[in-house]
Order: sequence, then C-alpha cells, then structure tokens
Amino acid sequence: MRAIIYARFSTDKQRESSIEDQADICRRLANSQELSVIAVYGDDGVSGSTPVQQRPGGAKLMADALAGRFDVLIVESLDRLSRDQVEQERTIRRLEHRGIRIFGAVDGYDSRMGGRKILRGVRGLINEMYLDDLRHKTHRGQAGQVGRGFVAGGKSFGYDIVKTDAGSTYVVNEAQAGWVRYIFSKYAAGWSVQRIASELNSMGIASPRGGTWAVSAIYGCAKKGSGVLNNALYVGRYIWNRSQWVKDPDTGKRQRTDRPEAEWSVMDVPELRIVDQEVWSVVQARLTGNRLRNGGGRGSPSRTLFGGMLQCPYCGGAMVAINSRLYGCNNRKDRGEVICKGLNISRKHTDRRLISVIRDELMSPAAMQELEAQVQQVLEGGRLAEASGAAAGRARIRELSEEISRLVDAIANIGMSDALRARLVEAEAEQKRIQAQLDQVAEKQSVSAKEIKSRIKSILLDLQSTLDQDTQRARKIIADLFGDIRISKEESGIYAEYDKATDKLLLAAGGLSTNLVAGAGFEPTTFGL
Repeated sequence: MRAIIYARFSTDKQRESSIEDQADICRRLANSQELSVIAVYGDDGVSGSTPVQQRPGGAKLMADALAGRFDVLIVESLDRLSRDQVEQERTIRRLEHRGIRIFGAVDGYDSRMGGRKILRGVRGLINEMYLDDLRHKTHRGQAGQVGRGFVAGGKSFGYDIVKTDAGSTYVVNEAQAGWVRYIFSKYAAGWSVQRIASELNSMGIASPRGGTWAVSAIYGCAKKGSGVLNNALYVGRYIWNRSQWVKDPDTGKRQRTDRPEAEWSVMDVPELRIVDQEVWSVVQARLTGNRLRNGGGRGSPSRTLFGGMLQCPYCGGAMVAINSRLYGCNNRKDRGEVICKGLNISRKHTDRRLISVIRDELMSPAAMQELEAQVQQVLEGGRLAEASGAAAGRARIRELSEEISRLVDAIANIGMSDALRARLVEAEAEQKRIQAQLDQVAEKQSVSAKEIKSRIKSILLDLQSTLDQDTQRARKIIADLFGDIRISKEESGIYAEYDKATDKLLLAAGGLSTNLVAGAGFEPTTFGL
C-alpha cells in the first residue's frame, strides 16, 4: 500500500533535523507494516495550532489525500497533525472519510482499531492543554522578567536590546534618539506629520523597520501606544501587557486585542527617558486636540467616491483625497516628494467625469440595448459550442464506463496489479471530471437571457440609487465593476484607464463575458479627464 509520512516541528528549541528524526521513526513503522513510502512532507517552525491546510507541507498532504494519491498516513504522533482538538478531529475525519488509514508511530494510534475515537479525543485534549499550558507559562515567564526589571517586548526606535544571561534590557541608541527628539520638537512646533515624514525621507533617515518613513510610523495609535509620538518609553515609562494575540477559530489567523488597563504592567525607567516632559506634554495635547476634531483620529471611512481606486501614474500607489478639492498620490502625501513626485487632480471634475462615463457606459438606453444584444449573442454562441462539447463529453463517458467495466472484470479474474489499479483510478477520475463539466454546462444553460437582463437591471438600479445617497455602498459597487482606475499624464492631458465595466457586469449578472469567451481577458477603456 502507498504511504506518506508527515512531520512537523514548531519551536526554536527543536532543530531542522527533527523532521528527519520523525521521518526515521515513521519509516520503521512502515517497514514493519510492509508499506511503500512514496513521499515525506514536513513543516519547519510551524505551530501545531496552525490549521493543516495553511501549512505548506500540510496543504500538499491534504491535496494528495483528496486526489487519492496514497492509502496510509504515518505521523510520529497525532500532535504533529494538530494540537488544536477541533482541528485535529476535523482533519482526521476528512482523511478517514477518504479511506486513508492513519498510524501514530509513537502514540500507537491506528485508525482501524476499536476505541480510536476515544483515544484521539483524549490525545487531542492533552495536546490542546499543552498549548494552553505553554501559553500560560510563557506569559508568566515574561511577567516575571518584567517584574525583575527586564524587557519582554519588541524593539523600539531609539533603543537597542542588550541580552544578558539574566534577561534583556533596553539601552538608548543615541543616534536614533536624536531623531526621536527631532520628531517631537517639530511636531510640538506645529509641523504636520506629513511634513516630518517627508523631511526624514529627504535626509535618508531609515524608519523603525529600515524603510522609508510614513505617517503611520510617526502618528500611530494612542490606544495601542503605537507610533513614535505615542510611545511612553520616551519619557521613561515602560508599559507591558497592553494587548494579546487571539486566534480566530474560523480563519486560524491571530488577531491583536487590547487588554483592560487594569492588567497593564507599568514601570518607571527614568534612565531610558529621551524626550523632555514639557515637549511630551505639548505633543500629547496637540494629538488629543486632533483626535477630538477628527472624531477619533485616523482610520475613518472614505467619504469620496473614487479615493483609493485611482492609481498614481508615477509610483502606482493609491490616489486619495488630500484635501477638500484634490485627489493626490498617497505616497507623496504621507512620505514626501523624495518618494514620489505625485500628481494632483480636481476631485469635483474627476468625480463628475467618471460618473458621466459610468452613466454612458452602463446606464444609458443605448448602453442597455448593447448589453441586451451582447447577452443574446453570448448565450447563443455559448450554447452552440457547449452543445457540441456536451455531446462529445457524453460519448466519452460511455466509453469510459465500458472501459471501467472491463477493468473490474479483469481484476476479478486475475487480481489487482499496479498497472490495473493506476488505469482504473485514472479512468474513474476522468469520468468524474467530464461529468462535472457537463453539470456545469447544464447549469449555465438554465440561465435565460431574461434572468440575466433582470440581474443587470437590478445591479444598475442599485448603483443609480446609491451614487448620490450612500457613498460607502456606491464605492463598493463601483470597485466591483471598475477595479483600479489607472491615471496617466501625457502632453495632451490627463487620462484614466480601467478594465471594461460591461464585461464585469455580464460576469456579475450571469457568469458571461464577451471578452472572456476565448480567454482573452478584459478590454481596457481609456478616456480623458
């Protein structure tokens, strides 16, 4: 029988050779069971709480399982598959549903033994409790280090982290500290965050992450204590345990959540002060005033129809509303002219011109007539091609059914061989694939021109009613139909280009496209602003 081995390790206390060590243990079991190992999949440095499908090796494992490429899965123990009880059960059930036998070389699991559900349930609970215990011990250890005067967080701009046998400590980086004081002094003097970022970039000063400075790196978020201007460490206050990472059970991804302020750990570290208290107070007062005026600060939803959908012709970045009159390059606005020279265009004129194009291309009587003609043409042409293909497909299914019947008879008479098994699997897979295609054709043919026209009308009425009433909803519809709108500047003027909205409307309404019938792709439309 065909077997594959799956191995995984997660922490830096393990070594890459751990994968091979696990594989050796699994190979010994395979030999004792007279199994043929055809592949070894592994994931290095991946947590056992990460869903199997989201790991490179795990994804290959599941793909091969669904394709029927192996009969037996061997792991060192079930915790190599997952340390999350629900994820472990889901994965094992999927594999067993496919008829795959699972062996645990060390924990003794065998998916064909009696009481296997009880065993894996207990194992899953133990594995999950291990993760909870590890998380608790890690947090407890960090809290102890902080209580002894060491640091448990990441690096902050303006400091270096020095590791000792007892723990890690911050040490002021005098070169970066000078730029921290520069940022605070300029903001206290009334400079905008955009201007500060632009000046730092023009002088070639590296940001905290080593790239160019952006507004977010300086302004940050007061609630999270992020950004240079909100970092209390600069006035000698070290705050730890402000947030935690919680895994979303649906996506398997970690999300940052804030802890109650009562759980914060706050320490005075005057030796790490970089910014004078007077300057800090002026900066915080200005930040608070800005947040009150802006209704909570940065991150409010866009109030423009096309902001963020327009692409800068020079850097490819998003063009946003930079004030009440203009759209401009966001990179130019947030990072300065040294990053992008940018381009500004009138918001009022651009909105009016783009909306008129929408109305002309999609909503005018002439556009509706053209759309109806395209729908009819695509449906008729598609049905002729599909009818011809369906006839050939049904004939091929009959041939495969006869071949499968002959293969089954041969196996019954002379026994199973590798060649017979391979051909049978191949024939059955081809039969299923053709049948799925025929089912898809039947579903498409059930969609009438009248239904598609009705869907198109509904989409357009929705867009028409929301253009002037609900900016956020109108933005969503426009983005779905137009995607990114590329701006270009030429001697004759400024132009906008987008992928033809008519095609996307047909696809949204009934899975049809005039340009995608032959796989040619969307046809761009260009017009002057």
